[in-house]
Amino acid sequence: MNNNKAIVQDMIKEIQSDRQSISMMEVCGTHTMAIAKSGIKDLLPDNIKLISGPGCPVCVTAQGDIDAVIELVQQQDLILATFGDMMRVPGTRSSLQEARSQGADIRVVYSPMDAVEMARTNPSQEVVFLGIGFETTAPPVGASIEAARAMQVSNFSVLSLHKLVPPALEIIFSDPDIKVDALICPGHVSLVIGLDPYRELVNKYQKPCVITGFDDSDILQGILMILLQFRQQQYRAEIQYRRAVKEDGNPVAQSVLKRIFKEVDTRWRGIGLIPGSGLEIREEYIEFNARYKFNVPDIEDVPIKGCSCGEILTGKISPHDCPLFGSACNPLNPIGPCMVSHEGACAAYYRYTPLRGEIR
Repeated sequence: MNNNKAIVQDMIKEIQSDRQSISMMEVCGTHTMAIAKSGIKDLLPDNIKLISGPGCPVCVTAQGDIDAVIELVQQQDLILATFGDMMRVPGTRSSLQEARSQGADIRVVYSPMDAVEMARTNPSQEVVFLGIGFETTAPPVGASIEAARAMQVSNFSVLSLHKLVPPALEIIFSDPDIKVDALICPGHVSLVIGLDPYRELVNKYQKPCVITGFDDSDILQGILMILLQFRQQQYRAEIQYRRAVKEDGNPVAQSVLKRIFKEVDTRWRGIGLIPGSGLEIREEYIEFNARYKFNVPDIEDVPIKGCSCGEILTGKISPHDCPLFGSACNPLNPIGPCMVSHEGACAAYYRYTPLRGEIR
């Protein structure tokens, strides 16, 4: 723990004194990594459980979508610009890294505007940016589309695989096989969407939702806020991360999302098709939509043999329950995306809890 020791110790004592049996899901992959690194789970009493959720955008990308991207770069003469954590995600038969080794022009960028500039400086080459992420990363991608139009960069397009978090949380709360009593809600996504989507969830399911920061003390305070709601039997959507998140979110980012994207049904690994959970580029910007520009195929999901990423993403099992974890599947030889992404639960557990057995 690297925050004020007295405050942290007081919170730990208060949490350890609680006798309620409660399962909390940390939605965000960054939370999963922070919790594993800090050892917070080891401080909790047996009656309080933390489980990981579908908050890693790379991990929840459907297998068929990954296969479609690989097929796109193998069949089309184009440059694919992508964030680095997508390179090693396994498709059914290959990965982007393997496709690049076989001659595909795939380049790692740090922002969508890097891809716009790449297209501007290579006017004879089509450049496709692979749009992965939640409400946090989609607004900059939308802004890059507007910038490309303003600069008349017609050889730039986006393959949007962006997803929206609240519809997935609706599935988490409504699925009787997923035992979740409360949500530790993502700080980064909530910077954009604010508090209202969580209020709707609380009103419908009467389960607490607390937007939490990423420091050790943030997470402990978020846990304590959830426990207090259960003690009072008054369930609310609250913000622990008030130094960053506002109740109305970021109206500018929300405006970009509404201008550039429309909500569509989309597939999530481990969950399936979730209505209204995807972001597709609007018809007004169709010339920047790689899905239509290149007739990107719709490929059926083929589960990876033996991989339990789907069950891990929905909190049904721990990474340590997967028979491949740490042996056949490891960071040097990832079988599933949860071991690839720096926000993946398997990567977090492998790095920080490789020998502890089952983690609460």
